Amino acid sequence: MFEFDVQHREGRARVGQLLTPRGTVTTPMFMPVGTQGTVKGLSPQELTDIRSQMILANTYHLMLRPGEGLVEQHGGLPGFTGYPGPFLTDSGGFQVMSLGHLRKITEQGVVFKSHVDGRQIDLTPERSIRVQEALGADVIMAFDECPPFPAERDYIQRSLERTVRWLERCLSVKSRPDQALFAIVQGGIHPDLRDQSIALTLPFETPGFAIGGLAVGESKAEMYPAVAHTAAQLPEAKPRYLMGVGHPEDLVAGIALGVDMFDCVYPTRTGRFGYALTDRGRLNMNSSAPRTDLGPLDPQCDCYACRHYSRAYLAHLVRAEEMLGPRMLSLHNLRYLHRLVEQARAQIVAGTFHTWARNWALQYFAGTIPEWFSEALDAGTAPVGR
Repeated sequence: MFEFDVQHREGRARVGQLLTPRGTVTTPMFMPVGTQGTVKGLSPQELTDIRSQMILANTYHLMLRPGEGLVEQHGGLPGFTGYPGPFLTDSGGFQVMSLGHLRKITEQGVVFKSHVDGRQIDLTPERSIRVQEALGADVIMAFDECPPFPAERDYIQRSLERTVRWLERCLSVKSRPDQALFAIVQGGIHPDLRDQSIALTLPFETPGFAIGGLAVGESKAEMYPAVAHTAAQLPEAKPRYLMGVGHPEDLVAGIALGVDMFDCVYPTRTGRFGYALTDRGRLNMNSSAPRTDLGPLDPQCDCYACRHYSRAYLAHLVRAEEMLGPRMLSLHNLRYLHRLVEQARAQIVAGTFHTWARNWALQYFAGTIPEWFSEALDAGTAPVGR
């Protein structure tokens, strides 16, 4: 029911096929975030039209509202949401970190107050898996603790050790063979703690591995050495998922380092704020420049917004606070990221990925490529790991 086949490589970058019960997806890929069972403002048909391959939904939010039981009565997330393709569910571990003062972490799990109605909730590794099984995603995540940044080194070490113990408990109660459970590697930005987490996690031989605990406040110069260090040690024959990361530059750098899966709220959130993603950076639709521009957002883009509307019209919608404006910007931004990974896949197959990535960066960063990005590309040319 679940297979991963790497078909092309250039350095550490690779193109693969990920077989799930609801269809095969091609990696590297970007997953739109449908936290509460919907990608904000967009219909399942629109997601299909822009060639989304897998949607992420969130255990914490859906267990609170409407409750996993109602989703299960619909046959799981595809029946509940109307999106027929594969789903991945986050375990709730990131929300544990983000809840701050509303939660208490113990060895047993996490006790927190619901942000919806204030009631006390006990979320344990066992309950996280039971909820994810009810939600029916194709890929489910182990319940983990995601430390904030900055955090004391001793805390990060205790946390990663707890995450491994929680992983063992998750696997002990998992009962659905049609769901693939991914383990999560932690360790913050500390290479030796990443090594420790990897050494403790790999023996469980889960069908895929996620790189967690990053993009939580550290700089990209701090984050990408940790990504490079971790990805190089993860199994070559299994998918690698960089959690919560999805700016355009992150996708290109992460792909260079051998990452296969990404997700982030950035494209839809930035669309709701009035920004469009392009190869030349973000276009601010609240500024004066687009207001009289009769051209499309991106002449290279094939999304509905770029094929039917001018920048001037979309800027008008944003200024007038019409719902169509943020909807179309969100649609375009997701299609832009999908197109970006499609281009990356084609370049890997052709053996020209690294040349393409540097040329893309020269345009995107307006001629001055950040050192962290160049170092990520250089690291991506190193020999393939295990």
